[in-house]
Amino acid sequence: MTKYRKKPVIVEAMEFTRENVFKKKIENFTQGKLTNIKIPRCPNGVMTGVIETLEGPHIATENDYIIKGIAGEFYPCKPDIFKATYEKVE
Repeated sequence: MTKYRKKPVIVEAMEFTRENVFKKKIENFTQGKLTNIKIPRCPNGVMTGVIETLEGPHIATENDYIIKGIAGEFYPCKPDIFKATYEKVE
């Protein structure tokens, strides 16, 4: 078996939160590629949206991170995977 290490790459990302939706930050960040955002009226409901990726549309759920890849593409990432894979760059 051959082993590989992921190249260190800096990406831009934003958490899919209600605050980022209401302030239109996520809309600006994704250049309008996050669509069909559904915000449930009940307090325990989970917000969802559809993000266009290179592989086609994917559903993003509240608190997922939306990552802008090295080719300018967008894709969602679950918070636990994001935090295990990326660290903040100052």
